[in-house]
Amino acid sequence: MKIFFIRHGETTGDEENRYGGTYDDHLSNKGQEQSKQIAEVLKDKGIEVIFSSSLIRAQETSAFIAEATNGKVVVDTNLRERNQYGILSGMKKEEAKEKYPELVEKLGDRLNTIDDAESYEDFSKRIVSSFNQITNSSQYNTIAIVSHGGPLRVLFRDILKWGELIEIGDCAFVELDKKDENFLWVHSGGLKADFEMPILE
Repeated sequence: MKIFFIRHGETTGDEENRYGGTYDDHLSNKGQEQSKQIAEVLKDKGIEVIFSSSLIRAQETSAFIAEATNGKVVVDTNLRERNQYGILSGMKKEEAKEKYPELVEKLGDRLNTIDDAESYEDFSKRIVSSFNQITNSSQYNTIAIVSHGGPLRVLFRDILKWGELIEIGDCAFVELDKKDENFLWVHSGGLKADFEMPILE
């Protein structure tokens, strides 16, 4: 199975410097253009289905990919971003720093869980379970998963166990080839990691 794991494009919340997570914002104009560009990259890859996070920004990105590839979109709520920011979700970062400096400081460690947020452990279990369920299907040869930066980090950190991603750009992606129970790196874009990808031989 070939798997394309893709982050959504830039959002209106990014433009406004808001805390994201489960803040359900739309793609910005730039994000729409980025999504069109990644759709163009993927159009001849044989993608049969796009599994999308239920958040609007991911569904909008998925729609561009579906149009280019003729793949169907399946919405999976378990692929949504972590609710890491709790009561800060959607708040402008400068406002949050002024009103809740102690909570903002806690965000520096992913293992901290602030008020009304989702723990990292629960988040990771959710993404791992969803990814395994999707990729254990023998129904498809080539799939896309459109999600978020947090799930991409879980993919590399907790599923593949390859290491940490240092940077994840808008519409960043990785192409993986699943052989039996092993995953090998084929290609990626918009990602910077602290390790070397296990290259497909």
